[in-house]
Amino acid sequence: MGNVEKTDKNIVSFEFSVSPEEFEKAVQKAYKKNVKKINMPGFRKGKAPRIIIEKAYGKEVFYEDAINFVLPDAYDKAVEENGISPVAQPEVDLKSEKIEPDKEIIFTAKVVVKPEFELGEYKGVKAEKAVYETTDENVNEEIEKLRERNSRLVPVEDRAVQADDIANINFEGFVDDVAFEGGKGENFDLTIGSGQFIPGFEDQLLGKNVGDDVEVKVTFPDEYHAEDLAGKDAVFKVKINSLKVKELPEADDDFAMDVSEFDTLDEYKADIKAKLEKANEDKAKHETEQNVIDAVCANTEIDIPDEMIDSQIDSMIRDMDMQMRYQGIDLNTYMQYTGQTMDTIREQYKPEAEKRVKTTLVLEKVSEVEKIEPTDEDVENEYQKISEENGMKIDDIKKYIKEDDVKARIKAEKAINLLVESADFE
Repeated sequence: MGNVEKTDKNIVSFEFSVSPEEFEKAVQKAYKKNVKKINMPGFRKGKAPRIIIEKAYGKEVFYEDAINFVLPDAYDKAVEENGISPVAQPEVDLKSEKIEPDKEIIFTAKVVVKPEFELGEYKGVKAEKAVYETTDENVNEEIEKLRERNSRLVPVEDRAVQADDIANINFEGFVDDVAFEGGKGENFDLTIGSGQFIPGFEDQLLGKNVGDDVEVKVTFPDEYHAEDLAGKDAVFKVKINSLKVKELPEADDDFAMDVSEFDTLDEYKADIKAKLEKANEDKAKHETEQNVIDAVCANTEIDIPDEMIDSQIDSMIRDMDMQMRYQGIDLNTYMQYTGQTMDTIREQYKPEAEKRVKTTLVLEKVSEVEKIEPTDEDVENEYQKISEENGMKIDDIKKYIKEDDVKARIKAEKAINLLVESADFE
């Protein structure tokens, strides 16, 4: 095993090897994988002995697959033995140009690793303690949201389009009198004033009536995702098919009985207030913790590899895509409607991604310096908590979440508690 050498900022290189015995097992595995596809004279397809195939095509015929079999485990073993913390895929090469099966096969690897840094002042940092009050106005806002969710759509036939109406429309867009791709839709429900469409589109439907044909003139944003449309003037031919308006139920005892287990509106409001108070306590706790973490991070300089930030952005975009799919829209459609591109989204996410990565690194360093180690009981309790949050059995949770990941989560929580307990709140 070669020594680990730092070749550049946050980049290390090292050597690792595979024994002749391990490589021979891998070659035999590669032979078994491929023999079924090989035709050799004098043998049924898939029945040719390995030695015959190697004589015909050379011993190297199975080496590529064999290397692919042994490389991952050998690399992971070397990483663990050398205490390396990779944050990206490695560049791996054979050290010698030719493989000699009776000798060790030596590989060289170059990989980006977690940055080394000194933890700044982390105990007794000054931070703001968040406090949130729950008012009657907050309760009424929740009641209004419930009224919205329990509203019904009522057809409108005796007046023109107004703000907040839901207009069912057919539309087709043209640039220079030519229809463009993605610019046509039928029976689309558009809430007037929602900002779903290009700025100016919805305003031009105000005052129009069901059955009207309307020419809507707009200009695509300069940063529109479709370059052939960006900054261009367009005309949409719109047909208003129908019009509806939301009708909200009265906020009274009957309403409370319909949407809850309570008999009166006052009882229901009291329950809402209690839940809001709990939510505000949790929100204040989280914000206070974040304020303390931000103060510690501000005291610590870290040269974060771009690969770590890019990986965090990838994770954030996957989460965004998943949330949108739950709402019935995919990321491509979202970009089309908002005029954003993947590059602009990644750029928007970059500051938050960098903040999340730095927070993780700082909390890991606090755990290391303070020698924070979860107990077996801590681990079991965390698994229990996760199982309750997800409504799954602990044994099933353990199949999906590794113990090391659970320990990392516990370490972070304990590190945060330590920082908050020692903080100097203003």
